[in-house]
Amino acid sequence: MPCHTITTQQVALDADFGSTTQDVIRHLAGLITAAGRTENPNVLAEAANAREAQASTGVNGRIAIPHCRTAAVTEPTLAFVRLSHPVDFAGPDGDAECVFLIAAPEDDTKAHLQLLSKLARALVREEFLEKLRYANSPEDVVTAVNEVLNAGVKKNEVRGDVDKPKKRIVAVTSCATGIAHTYMAADALEQAARGRNDVKLLVEPQGSSGGKPIAPEFIASADAVIFAHDVVIREPERFAGKPVVDSPVKRAINEPTAMLEEAIAAARNLNPRRVPASSSDTATSTPATGRLKRIHQAILTGVSYMVPFVAAGGLLLALGYLIGGYDVANGWQVIPITYSPTNLPGHEVLIGGNLTPFSHSGWALYLGAILFSIGQIGMQFVVAALSGYIAYGLAGRPGIAPGFIGGAISVMLGAGFIGGLVTGVLAGAIAFWVGSWTVPRWLASLMPVAIIPLLASLAVGLTMFLLLGHPLGEIMAALQGWLTSMTGSSAILLGVIIGLMMCFDFGGPVNKAAYIFGTAGLSAGTDAAFEIMAAVMISGMVPPIALSCATLIRAQLFTPAEQQTGKSAWLLGLSFVSEGAIPFAAADPFRVIPSMMLGGAAVGATSMALGVGARAPHGGIFVIFTYEPWWGMFIALAVGVAVSTIAVLTAKQLWRRKPVTSFSTMEKQR
Repeated sequence: MPCHTITTQQVALDADFGSTTQDVIRHLAGLITAAGRTENPNVLAEAANAREAQASTGVNGRIAIPHCRTAAVTEPTLAFVRLSHPVDFAGPDGDAECVFLIAAPEDDTKAHLQLLSKLARALVREEFLEKLRYANSPEDVVTAVNEVLNAGVKKNEVRGDVDKPKKRIVAVTSCATGIAHTYMAADALEQAARGRNDVKLLVEPQGSSGGKPIAPEFIASADAVIFAHDVVIREPERFAGKPVVDSPVKRAINEPTAMLEEAIAAARNLNPRRVPASSSDTATSTPATGRLKRIHQAILTGVSYMVPFVAAGGLLLALGYLIGGYDVANGWQVIPITYSPTNLPGHEVLIGGNLTPFSHSGWALYLGAILFSIGQIGMQFVVAALSGYIAYGLAGRPGIAPGFIGGAISVMLGAGFIGGLVTGVLAGAIAFWVGSWTVPRWLASLMPVAIIPLLASLAVGLTMFLLLGHPLGEIMAALQGWLTSMTGSSAILLGVIIGLMMCFDFGGPVNKAAYIFGTAGLSAGTDAAFEIMAAVMISGMVPPIALSCATLIRAQLFTPAEQQTGKSAWLLGLSFVSEGAIPFAAADPFRVIPSMMLGGAAVGATSMALGVGARAPHGGIFVIFTYEPWWGMFIALAVGVAVSTIAVLTAKQLWRRKPVTSFSTMEKQR
């Protein structure tokens, strides 16, 4: 059945679509609008530009393929332009002369995405590119594209099938969206291998349209592995022990022959880099990066796994306080054990030989104590989880046990979350190093389940008890003492710093660093820690709410897409999802980011000055019962939102940009 993914209305030849990638994408979205394929060109352009900001889409042949998934289209849609003035899409061989915009529905089926993957693969074929470069009419482009999209797989076409290969190579390709780069990389590698008599290659594209996994028998016989990816490789443990070449997916598109040569060299190397036994080692889950980058990623992994412990434990503690009163903390270890539903406690409970008074009694005190006990037990795992999953991020499953053990030792020695960070990195590094040893085959199966955890746990434990534990404990005690002693201007200054960090990059590394500082301190259970957490959470709520208010007050200062985003951004802000401000900051960073930072600083100062504390690590306004005093949270939030809203409106009013032309106006002008 013919494919109607592209029509002549969606093709422009030798057109001037502006000088930037954003200009080109907006015009291509206009073509799709004119063809009746979308009613939301701004949403479509915004999605494609957001994807372009993550990673450029320029490829070999002076081609660019901006692409996205978006609710703006209901079926796979293409638009094409041959530019009269090439535009820089960061391609490897110069500015792009031909540009495809590929748009897929958010809930697209695999069958539809397979059509798009066929186009992506065709873009590495010179004969197809020649048809695009020398097309005389839009009809010629549509014919060439439809020939590709409607072509069946040739029966005699088998990937990497060459006679008597000397080296067997397997490759896995994957990109962020799974639409284009995944399949372009796969075909580029296959074409580089086709015709060679020294290699047999099988490629497994892990894209949105699916792909048949490489047979285990071929993997077992493979001499080397190529990972070309921007996202996590699924089931990398299938390739454990194989020599590996690891790189971002675009390198396979631009330098497929070089990657094949590297894989062949790795197969011949007596001591190559190998795929580890763990399915989650950083080397196989992200492109090859420097050591500091890997450690940073592992720490973020640890934090992401730690947060559920903090969230569950913190909220349960807060519920315990809410139901049983704040003095429930004095009896949480005794009340759940001593009393029962048929023997409820009164206002006085015997604790440590002394009668201790409580503000609540009966079911309220009993249930509050149980909830508080569950939360307290959950909070006791926070440092161990942080340490364990940092090690997991560095060394995969073999790193979990030594990481958790190291974290528990940190708690025992009073080193707290600082010790957890250190033991996590140390356990992961040691586990990764031990896992890289070349051992006899009979021992290899014992390495991930016994040998690596044993040696790494022993090394981490000895290091903490004999060397690092007590110094780290002293540092932690000094830090807690400093936080506890903060009053007046010093507390306000810390609040300002926290607010500035939370509103700098909206979920980025700086924001995450402040959030880690806040959540990690919750395990200490001090008033100072709760005040820091409040400053973190309230300031993180400000940017989306302020920008939503700004779009409501002066809509004409914002693009139509930003106005639409503003209608829902306030809810993200109230939920403590700072990322709701990213679309605004990406489009106008020099006016939006400083304005939001001003509001964040105002929140931090106000929150600290009022002594607002929060016992929960997330939830925004929806965990209002965890704030003390609750009215202080509203005052601090209102101050921050007001400052940021006024600042961003003032900046946009005094420093105006050229107004954005709507697509309907563009079409009339054309």
